[in-house]
Amino acid sequence: MTNGPESDATGRFWLADVLWRLGGVQFGDFSLGRTVRHSPVYVNPKLIIARPAALSRVATLIEDELRMAMAMRKQPVAPFDLIAGVPIGGLHIATALALQMRTPLLYARPDGNVEEERPHIEGIYRPGQVALVVDDLATGGGSLVETVTRLRRAGLRVQDALVLIDREQGAARRLESIGVRLYSILSIEVLLTYLHSAERVPEEDYRRAMRYLATEGSTRSEFD
Repeated sequence: MTNGPESDATGRFWLADVLWRLGGVQFGDFSLGRTVRHSPVYVNPKLIIARPAALSRVATLIEDELRMAMAMRKQPVAPFDLIAGVPIGGLHIATALALQMRTPLLYARPDGNVEEERPHIEGIYRPGQVALVVDDLATGGGSLVETVTRLRRAGLRVQDALVLIDREQGAARRLESIGVRLYSILSIEVLLTYLHSAERVPEEDYRRAMRYLATEGSTRSEFD
């Protein structure tokens, strides 16, 4: 589910509009990566980097969401010292956010074994510092978990991960199993429902996508 107060809906719907205008939401039959098989909907947030003004506004939107979340009594996102991007797509968003928030950036290089004793972390950090993991899209959560594992092996603390879009296909459960909360700017359900209500998505495509997501969300193992 998308996090954040209802008053922030305008900003999130702006993001949905941008993705649609850039061609970042498509319908068909897509099998991508290790998790997505025969999905009727494809979401590509990476296209935002083609529009510098939009990327800057995305960073502002994320900062606003984070500061409100950290100001809440139950803090759905804990304060952090560093921003850790998930290569490759998440690193662009993380870089924009680090510049916006004036917060040090780092990333764990994806080469090598995730269980290696001394993972290669690019950036400057001290063991014990808290890192917020940032990615553009969450599906099954594999890349997020790998990044968290590498950061923790380097002595960093990771409590939260933030993504622009959560496809709601197991990432939140998988992260929860290792003690990490997932905070999303938009869930795919909210994204599609908004675009459908704005008459951008035909009824048939909307219904087919929602059926697929309901089935995948209810049957996927947290270790898929």
